Amino acid sequence: MKCSEIITLLEQEYGKEYACDWDNVGLLAGRRDKEVKKILLALDATDEVVGQAAEGAYDMLITHHPMIFGAIKRVTDEDMVGRRLLSLIRSDISYYAMHTNYDTRGMADLTARLLNLQECTVLEEVKDGEGIGRVGVLPEEMTLRECAELVKRAYDIPNVKIFGNLDQKVHLAALCPGAGKSTMHNALQFGCDVYITGDIDHHTGIDAVDQGLCIIDAGRYGMEHVFMEDVKAYLEKVLTGVHMDCVPVKYPFAVI
Repeated sequence: MKCSEIITLLEQEYGKEYACDWDNVGLLAGRRDKEVKKILLALDATDEVVGQAAEGAYDMLITHHPMIFGAIKRVTDEDMVGRRLLSLIRSDISYYAMHTNYDTRGMADLTARLLNLQECTVLEEVKDGEGIGRVGVLPEEMTLRECAELVKRAYDIPNVKIFGNLDQKVHLAALCPGAGKSTMHNALQFGCDVYITGDIDHHTGIDAVDQGLCIIDAGRYGMEHVFMEDVKAYLEKVLTGVHMDCVPVKYPFAVI
């Protein structure tokens, strides 16, 4: 199957028009007319992932986070992104990224469903009533500590960072997989008790608590690694004759 045909199927489900204006999604390197028999799915196009794609003779690499965001003035082996792009092009691998369009059309509902969040609404609209994150009711009222344990089980993550009183009762929750600092004001406007997201810094966390909002920081990787298996499952339903693998879940940091 041609790369262009696979892109068409991806964009039927996760249309590029649902990406945020600042994002960079779609085919970022390689040939649209490439014949694709093997696809590798990953969260990020790291050196390790690009090397695995090349060594494994994959024809297409699909990631959640785009390797390229801004303009590039040159592509050489003198910088990290240049080396990765050269490796992909040299190996004739078509590289496709689906970021906030997947957040809007896939990630938000999936992570809400895994958490068993009820009566959900969109946290921040992107287009046509669809958008980033979800606001909903937890399965039952619980303490912040109990909610943190629920988050760990739901996303199969070893630890979370918490801002707030662990014994405080929470019921109305907002979640935003990825870096949720920019949408925290939405959670406050909804009157949420707890905001489940990632990449929350010190000052944002303590300021949230002073405004009555507890924070559970599950990490960007912790909530978003579900992207790989979810997109693989979708492609397996709509493709035939194409082998697909996900990069093994491997946290990029350790807490000791």
